[in-house]
Amino acid sequence: MQKIKTLIFLILGFTFSGNAWSQNFGILRFGTEPTLDIITWNLEYFPKEGQTTISYLTSAIQAIDPDIVACQEIEDVNLFNQLVSNLDGYEGYTGPDDYLNLAFIYKTGTVSINSIYEIYTASQYSSQFPRPPLVMDFTFMGHRFFLINNHLKCCGDGIMDTGDPGDEETRRYRACNLLRQYISTTLPEEMVLVNGDMNDELTDNPENNVFQLIINDTENFRFADMAIAEGSSSNWSYPSWPSHIDHIFITNELFSALDNPGSSVQTIRVDDAFQGGYWVYQDYISDHRPVGIKLSLPADLGTETPDLSGNSLICTPNPSAGGTTVSFPILQSEASLTLTDMHGRLVRQWPVGKGNSKAVIHTGEFPAGLYFIRLSEADGNQHVARVVFTR
Repeated sequence: MQKIKTLIFLILGFTFSGNAWSQNFGILRFGTEPTLDIITWNLEYFPKEGQTTISYLTSAIQAIDPDIVACQEIEDVNLFNQLVSNLDGYEGYTGPDDYLNLAFIYKTGTVSINSIYEIYTASQYSSQFPRPPLVMDFTFMGHRFFLINNHLKCCGDGIMDTGDPGDEETRRYRACNLLRQYISTTLPEEMVLVNGDMNDELTDNPENNVFQLIINDTENFRFADMAIAEGSSSNWSYPSWPSHIDHIFITNELFSALDNPGSSVQTIRVDDAFQGGYWVYQDYISDHRPVGIKLSLPADLGTETPDLSGNSLICTPNPSAGGTTVSFPILQSEASLTLTDMHGRLVRQWPVGKGNSKAVIHTGEFPAGLYFIRLSEADGNQHVARVVFTR
């Protein structure tokens, strides 16, 4: 079979170099330094074509530049570990299952792992979850997040028969409701993202829509990729059907981040980077395209006390190469100014006296990067701003 593929590609004029065909992965850039960038990617029996698949994925992931990749269908854990070792600045984790593992790849320079664990592992949940969901508890830019990776039951006839526990749509419906229940009871005030190959469409009619209870709960949840599902089939995640079945939904703690300028959700058309398009991509990587979410985090995300009546902390200039002036409401009591890095680690703290409304930070003393400045007043009021130090 491999000889036949090679002959076909040579006839079509492809060039071969080492272990990878020459492709244009540079068009795939998605991640940016100040945003939280997560993609979900079913890698279909990874690796489909051994070292060639690993070589392609190494180039594709480096080009996409995500903070986290939530993977499904990892068949060979040893070769997955080889893929991770090829990715400079990344580490990986695979679940404990023996077949078609869920897994994470994450950038160590931006993501700090608190823990990774499975949920709904008891045998009574095996019908709803053929693979227990894999949860990553992590910190990014000083904020704690939970990412729940899934691969739900496939197939079905499009009709949900809730009286049949073996019905594929019913199994997915019950799995989604268990995810909703877990978040509501265990992580009720946390910033949670749920993603994965969910094997069903968001646009089905309500009586057969396995996601309907989540869709209806607009106060607490939002499918970030709904616009993709309702849009052109050219951007759907599963072109061979075609359908859009890889999803991302978030909790209300992240609504402001998703609505923030600079945030976006998209299907990343990795197949466009391949000479020969989707069918070549499918032969060597997957029949699924990855779906990515980019979150530009508001400065006050996750703070218990918001800024007072629009009295925001203001840093000028921002970005700053030498120094930035921090402006704030006139202090009625003593306060403190703290500088933390993008991982939430304390960098410097200064006292600020009563009656002051400005402070100067000499940014040249610190490495270039993204920082958070927080003014904490004696009465508990806080003001927060993001600032970028450059060179």
